[in-house]
Amino acid sequence: MNVHASSPIRCPGTFPRRGFLQMGASALGGLSLTELLRREATASEGGRQSDKSLIVLWLWGGASHMETFDLKPEAPVEFRGDFKPIDTPVAGLQISEHLPQLARLGDRFALLRSMSHESNGHVNSTHTMLTGYPGEAIESPPFRPRHPDFWSVTNRMAGSRRDGIPPHVAMPRMRYNGAAWLGGSLDPFVVSADPNDGGFQVPNVGLGELPTARFDDRLGLLKQIDMFRRAADTTGVMDSLDTFQRKAAGMLSSGAVERAFRIQDEDPRIRDRYGRHEVGQRCLLARRLVEAGVRMVTIDFPCVPGQKAFSWDDHASVWNIFDEMKVRLPVLDQVCSALIEDLASRGLDRDTLFVVTGEMSHTPRLSNFNGQPGREHWARTMSVFLSGGGLRMGQAIGSSGPKGDEPIERLLTPNDLLATMYQHFGIPLETQFLNHAGRPTSVLPSGRPIEELVG
Repeated sequence: MNVHASSPIRCPGTFPRRGFLQMGASALGGLSLTELLRREATASEGGRQSDKSLIVLWLWGGASHMETFDLKPEAPVEFRGDFKPIDTPVAGLQISEHLPQLARLGDRFALLRSMSHESNGHVNSTHTMLTGYPGEAIESPPFRPRHPDFWSVTNRMAGSRRDGIPPHVAMPRMRYNGAAWLGGSLDPFVVSADPNDGGFQVPNVGLGELPTARFDDRLGLLKQIDMFRRAADTTGVMDSLDTFQRKAAGMLSSGAVERAFRIQDEDPRIRDRYGRHEVGQRCLLARRLVEAGVRMVTIDFPCVPGQKAFSWDDHASVWNIFDEMKVRLPVLDQVCSALIEDLASRGLDRDTLFVVTGEMSHTPRLSNFNGQPGREHWARTMSVFLSGGGLRMGQAIGSSGPKGDEPIERLLTPNDLLATMYQHFGIPLETQFLNHAGRPTSVLPSGRPIEELVG
C-alpha cells in the first residue's frame, strides 16, 4: 500500500515588501507563471503513470437526466416532460431530440444511467462526485472540500505529461474543488478569460518581446517570490528552488504553452464547428491543450446566448426548464459532437477520455411555480456521458425505473466513476495520503472501475 506524506517545512528567509508589491497581480493572481511551475514541480513527486489525458465538461447545477440522456416517454405526464427521445445507431440507445448531432455518434459514447448518491446540496454533491467521500463539504464559504478531489490526486500522482506544460488547466476554476491536505500547490492553472473574445490572451506564459535584461530580472524576481511562497507554505510541498527556477527559465523561453493558447491560429472552419460562443471555444481550446500535452482540462459550461439560466439548476421558482433547455441543449449538442469528432480526426480519442457530468440531476417529478415548470435537486438517479479514452463505447450501462426516479439495474456510485478515471491514469486505488491528523487516508473509500467500460 502506497502512503505519501508531505515534505518538511522549510523557511528560507523573508521576502522584500517593495518587490512583492511591485510584482502584484501580474505574477501572484489568476494566471501566474510562478503558480503554474510551482504546481508542476509539486505534482512531479508522484511520477508519471501514463500518457493519458482527460477533458471534463462540467454542467454545474445538475443537468436533468429526464431532458438529456434518460428520457421516459411512457411515464405519466407529471414526470415525462415535453421532450421526446430519438434513436442513435446503437439499437435501443436513445437520447433527447434536442441532441441530434450527438445522436448520430451513438457508437462513440457510453451512458451511465444508474449513477446515484445521497448528497443533494450543490457543495456536498460536488464533494461526493469529485472525492468519493460523501457529506464532507461545508455549505458555507470558502466551499472547499475536506478531502482531496480527483484533480489534485491525479496532479500529485501523475504529474505533467510534458515538461513545461501544466498538468491541469481549468476554464475557469470549477466551483467547490480543492486539494485539502495535499496543499494548494496542486490547484489548476486557471483561465478565466473568454476564448471567444477577439482579444483573448493568456498572460505570463511566454517571453514575447521581453528584452534579455528584463528576462534576467524576471527570473530573479521569480526566485524571490518562490522564497516568499516557501516561507509562507504550511504543507511543505516546495522542495527545490534550483529545479523550480530552471523550469521557469525553460518555460519562459520555449513558448509551448503560449502556442497552445493561441486559438486565433486555429482554422476558422473548426472554430465555427465548435460554435463562436464561450463554451464552444473553451472546448476547442481544451483539444488544443490536450494536443500540446496538458493532462487534464476542466470546462465549466457557462451561460449561452439567449439563456436566462446561469446554470443547469432548473428549479421551477427561477425559470422554465423547457424554455431554457431548448436554448442550452443545442449548444451542448454542438460542442460535444464537435469535440468527439475532432479528437478522433487527430488520433487523440483513444488516449483522451471525455466526460460530461454535473454534481447531481433533478427530480423526475416536475414541480410547478405559478404555472412555471421545473425540477428540484435529485441525486438518487443521474446520467453521466463518456467518450473515448480507450473505453468500450456504444452502450448504456444501468437503467432507471419507468419514472426515472430510482436505479433498477446496475447501481453505480460516484466512486465507481472515479475508480474508472483513476485507472485511466494508472493510479493505484490502494494509494493513501496522510491527512492533517497524520492518518493514512485512501484516495477512495470504496468503488471499482466499471467493468462494462474497461473490461
